Amino acid sequence: MTNFWDLAHHAWHIIFAGVALLLAVVAAGHAVLYKRDSRAAIAWVGFIWLAPIVGALVYFVFGVNRLRRHAAVLRGALERYQSPAAQIACLPEELHHHLPGHTGHLMMLARVVGGVVDRPLLTGNLVEPLINGDEAYPAMLEAIAGARRSISFLTYIFDRDEVGLEFARVLGEAKKRGVEVRVLIDAAGTRYSWPSILPALKHRDVRCARFLPLLGLGLVRLLSMNLRTHRKIVVVDGEIGFTGGINIRVGHCLRRQPRSPVQDMHFRVKGPIVAQLQEAFADDWMFTTGEALRGELWFPEPHKSGPVLSRAVIDGPDEDFEKLRWTLLGALAIARYSVQIVTPYFLPDPAVVSALNLAAMRGVKVDILLPSRSNLPFVQWASRAMWWQVLEHGCRIWLTPPPFDHSKLMLVDGCWVLLGSANWDARSLRLNFELNVECYDVELARKLERILETKRVGGELVTLADVDGRSVPARLRDGLARLLTPYL
Repeated sequence: MTNFWDLAHHAWHIIFAGVALLLAVVAAGHAVLYKRDSRAAIAWVGFIWLAPIVGALVYFVFGVNRLRRHAAVLRGALERYQSPAAQIACLPEELHHHLPGHTGHLMMLARVVGGVVDRPLLTGNLVEPLINGDEAYPAMLEAIAGARRSISFLTYIFDRDEVGLEFARVLGEAKKRGVEVRVLIDAAGTRYSWPSILPALKHRDVRCARFLPLLGLGLVRLLSMNLRTHRKIVVVDGEIGFTGGINIRVGHCLRRQPRSPVQDMHFRVKGPIVAQLQEAFADDWMFTTGEALRGELWFPEPHKSGPVLSRAVIDGPDEDFEKLRWTLLGALAIARYSVQIVTPYFLPDPAVVSALNLAAMRGVKVDILLPSRSNLPFVQWASRAMWWQVLEHGCRIWLTPPPFDHSKLMLVDGCWVLLGSANWDARSLRLNFELNVECYDVELARKLERILETKRVGGELVTLADVDGRSVPARLRDGLARLLTPYL
């Protein structure tokens, strides 16, 4: 007679096999349906079937890089910014009124980006670069201290150190004055310091939330573990905005001589573009908390503040998927004279590599500035394994000296500027929620070119011979690291 425990044992085997089969079918089916790259689809399907259950779980965590937020539905509950006067929005055909002598190819770029991001290019903006936390933090703290109505604050990392606590204090004081304050921090970004900054904010009665919390066993949490918000947005009274690449941590204050110094750039913006930054924050806040930010408190009447034409390029693994990538490809396609890129992490996909090479082969001067020493050695190894792909066709790579440079910037033909939070890697272009701003202005471009020239003069030019001259062990190490490029 069959023993009860034998039956139970066989039953568990059947259940395990059934669960493994179900997960494999669902995961493999998802990869076949949604992976655009057939090579990636084949690799994932093979891994899913060769590693039962584990393969499917790894795929759900790292292979699913889309999140349906139904952003258009969320925005429907908001009083979205609409241009109250025709002169605030600039049509591509009107570009020559603002940029005489720079219109032909830039008009095409403005049309491309407008079609990609579905937002108007706005006139009347002021864009001011702020170097490192030494310039950015005092400007941000001053604006917060002077807030009268509202403060929107979104960042990836918000450390509980002397800088983070100073921001918490000023935000708390604004709340005491009756200012409406909302702080949104990426859930992973709150873990860069312990204890986190959240108790300090809540102690001061500052309303704060975490974007896509990592705790929990729900399927949505599992699928979104690899999707983070990397955006940096501060909007004060709907009139002054800050964005760029700087997180909230003492390491960005080089004058304080921190243990791990990090160079970076941030930007103070004024004018109608601030409303587009506020839109991005309002979407993320509503997605996270369900609260709709609406009305004059958050979206006051816009006023012209400067000569810069600007537009927000909002990108993420949702309805805004690959909008930044299309913007980069469009800018490289229209470039005539020069392309200058500053990024801490350079891991472009084949399409972007081809666009860089085609620009160089057309005679465009393509300069890529990278840090000589990365804060993530593994990423630098993978990047180094790809350098030959752009060097052999005429692009130039410069390695800038320490401290580590976290700046993100792109300049085209001395007139077009792309600034913001995104890096040139798969994580920024496919996995993260990012915010960048495109700007059309000669004076702003010249000011930034001078900053980049200083970086380049102090840097080291990399040649194809340098890359080919690495030792075999180093080349193998870098090549192996490159295999994980989609997830670095």
